[in-house]
Parts: sequence; structure tokens; C-alpha cells
Amino acid sequence: MSRSHLPRASKRKRLSQNFLTDAALARRIVTESGVGPSDLVVEIGPGGGMLTRPLLERAGSVLAYEKDRHYAERLRSRLGHHDHFTVRLGDFRDADAPDEPFAVVANVPFAISTDIVRWCFDARALTSADLLVQREFARKHAGGYGRWSKLAVTAWPHHRLSLGLRVHRERFDPVPAVDGTILRIEHRERPLLPARAMRDYLDLVDLGFAGAGGSLTASLRRVVPPRLAYRACAEAGIARDQPVGLVPPDRWIALFKALDS
Repeated sequence: MSRSHLPRASKRKRLSQNFLTDAALARRIVTESGVGPSDLVVEIGPGGGMLTRPLLERAGSVLAYEKDRHYAERLRSRLGHHDHFTVRLGDFRDADAPDEPFAVVANVPFAISTDIVRWCFDARALTSADLLVQREFARKHAGGYGRWSKLAVTAWPHHRLSLGLRVHRERFDPVPAVDGTILRIEHRERPLLPARAMRDYLDLVDLGFAGAGGSLTASLRRVVPPRLAYRACAEAGIARDQPVGLVPPDRWIALFKALDS
């Protein structure tokens, strides 16, 4: 390893940047994302452009956000001749989401995965996001452990979360401690709840995850009569002693509807 390469590798490590080293795998990730010639794609932290190249072959336009000036300038030098490619220097988290429909395809810096997922949830014109994140992170939010995060339950009325391709840790540089996995986010064309109900739904989720009572039913009993709590949970298919984290998002929707009726 050259002396000049050491600072760059050290900086990548500090920024939790683990770049893909397998071009065939990068093409597969892009292909499975489903983006096509009519799509605007936003890429986060493209680095050397391993995903950028196959994205430029398939997408109508690609907008890349790169925080590292070195990689931003290198991308402009190598790929800037493509008319449908734009690189913006800066932190993606500070960027405004496009107003037109767009998809996100990215190998996400692991340390800011939660921030990126929240940004995607907040983007009104997002159609889908294929995010390469730590496997444990992806499974936590997509029910891979039989458990569901509060973030996933909160977003479920408008977004569907699922697990995609698993990527072995040796396919990254630097090599991380764990494998990666695609966390796929799909925006629902028809929300599971109307906009007027979302505030009350979010209040219900906050109540359930407050940590009081030991189960979702017990937490619910703090604010509604026990008889109503038992009946609503039974209608939603939630056992009386079922811990909050083990309740799938669709059961939360059913519980809200049972209470609302």
C-alpha cells in the first residue's frame, strides 16, 4: 500500500465508507432495483462510482451527492461527459428531495444509515429506495429477527420495507466486521391509512413503544378501558402478552382500525 493511499483509507473508515469492489455485484444491485430509462435516481456517497456506472447505463438521469471533494472531482472527471449525470458536493442529509418522482440507489455509509432511511421516509416524491446497509440494521427494520423497529412501524402506512440481496463483507473495501444487505423501501401508491388519521396512529405507536406495561396490550390499557384494549387487540390478532417489538406493522394498522371503529 502506498503512503499516499493511507490517509484516504483512514478517512473512508472515519466516514463509515465501505466501497463495493465487485462490478458484477454492483450491476446486479442496480438491475434488481428496477430503475429504468424514465427514472431519476439519487445516489448517496458514490465514492469511486461502482454503482454509478451501471446506474448511468439504465436510468434516465442520475444525481449523486458526494461529501468527499476528492471523489466528487474524480467522478466529474471520469463520468462528467454523460449528459444525464450530475454530482453535487455536500452532505446528502442537508439536500432537499426532488419534487419529481425519484428513486434512491446507494451503498450507504453505515454510520448514518438511520438518517438516510428517515430522509427517504420524509421525501414525498420518493418511489423506492434500495439501500446497501449493515445486515443487522436491515433485518432490524424489516422484521428479519421477528422483531420490528418503531421507525418501521411508524412508516408502514406509507412505505413497505423488505430485505433484498445479501452482500458478503469481503465484497467491500475496507472490509467491515459484518455483511451488508439491501434494505428496500417502496412507497405505497395507496396509503394504508388516510392523512387525517396519521397523527392519532403515531400517538398509538408512541404509546406502545413507551416501554410501560411489558406488552402492547398493557400499554394500551393505560389510556383506554381494559375491556376495549382486550377486544381491539383480539380483533387485530395481538396476544395479550405480546411484547411491542414482536407485533408486525400490519397488526398495528389493524389495531388502530379496531380502536378507531
